[in-house]
Amino acid sequence: MMPMYFYFSDKVVLLFDFWKVHSPAGMVLSVVVIALLAVLYEAIKVAKAKVILRTAPILGSSLSREILRETEQGSTDAGAEQPAGASKNPFPWPVAQTLLHVVQVVLGYLVMLAVMSYNSWIFLGVIVGSTAGYYLAYPFLSLW
Repeated sequence: MMPMYFYFSDKVVLLFDFWKVHSPAGMVLSVVVIALLAVLYEAIKVAKAKVILRTAPILGSSLSREILRETEQGSTDAGAEQPAGASKNPFPWPVAQTLLHVVQVVLGYLVMLAVMSYNSWIFLGVIVGSTAGYYLAYPFLSLW
């Protein structure tokens, strides 16, 4: 039976039955993989925030409000001209935001389940990966 407290060991089963660690080298590799998953999780959080920031001006612009108001009032018809700059955006930002959210949730649960192995090395790998991911990814919020 798996212990329900944190322990230091080089033997653990992570996430899937085929991911069995039996040696120190395997543990080091597993910690690196889990740390990279935590870094990727932080990068996805930043990417999702950037998509949200990119769509906020579009949704909050006066042109968008005008188009929304006309649509709600039913004043637009098939023959009416579109205002300048109101062309349909070829990239569906809500779809991108949804996909990034799904990837973020999946990665978050995988990292959480890895920590729930109660292996201290894995836990430290998650902490180091989250720290490194935050340090590397969050400066990009101001650059984009």
